[in-house]
Amino acid sequence: MHRRVARVQKWLAGASTGTTVAGQGSGVAGMTSNSLDMPSGILLDSSGNIYVADTKNNRIQYWFQGASSGMTIAGITGSAGSGNNELTNPYGIARDPSSGTLYIADQSNHRVMSYIAGASSGTVVAGGSGLGTGITQLNYPVGVYFDASSNSLIIANTGANNIVRWVLGSSSWTLVAGSISGAGGSNATLLNYPVGVTMDSMGNIYVADRNNHRIQFFLAGQSIGTTIAGITNRGGNNSTLLYSPQFIQVSPYFAFIIRLIIKEANQAD
Repeated sequence: MHRRVARVQKWLAGASTGTTVAGQGSGVAGMTSNSLDMPSGILLDSSGNIYVADTKNNRIQYWFQGASSGMTIAGITGSAGSGNNELTNPYGIARDPSSGTLYIADQSNHRVMSYIAGASSGTVVAGGSGLGTGITQLNYPVGVYFDASSNSLIIANTGANNIVRWVLGSSSWTLVAGSISGAGGSNATLLNYPVGVTMDSMGNIYVADRNNHRIQFFLAGQSIGTTIAGITNRGGNNSTLLYSPQFIQVSPYFAFIIRLIIKEANQAD
């Protein structure tokens, strides 16, 4: 019988062992302040403090760097619910570093919540109109990225097999990648259960396309993707394959390489 391992580990480059930075070192799940249960989305602030989407506890935990326990900063009740102070299976989290506002993909409520720093209750900023594929709705959102340049959220609208942009203050989304109808697929324009999404400084989009076992790259403004990791529809564990990739992050160095490739391609044209 398998049990969930409920901790966050930090591995230094080149290290052969990790250090537990959130949750119990033993990995035992729990709902106390020093425990987690199926941690999903994770992010760091500039001081090395950790935000964790503690999914099965329906809360977001904040761990000061080096702390042995966390504090609940969203989903204060710890119980599943749809009130503005409740979450149900939160996954991806994003943060506006200039204001400290937190954005949470509240998956099973089909919405994204915004929490101002220090607030005990949030505001619905995307979705919240029930489950669906319409432009005012979300469908089990998992990943979320805050794009400061356009004051918008890039959302992995997972159940609808697409990536959407929701400008903050707007009542609907626009399509970034995938099908507007919610149809899944494995060609260059379609996705199948995308879960992770991020963006580089040039506005290019990277998607963890889970059920296609690949990472897709979409040039800014384009809807035709390129597979940059994994092989479509071939899950595996060798050096060329991925198996159900969940999340993705782009380092500045990788974004610089992409910039050079785009520049060279433009010069060739």
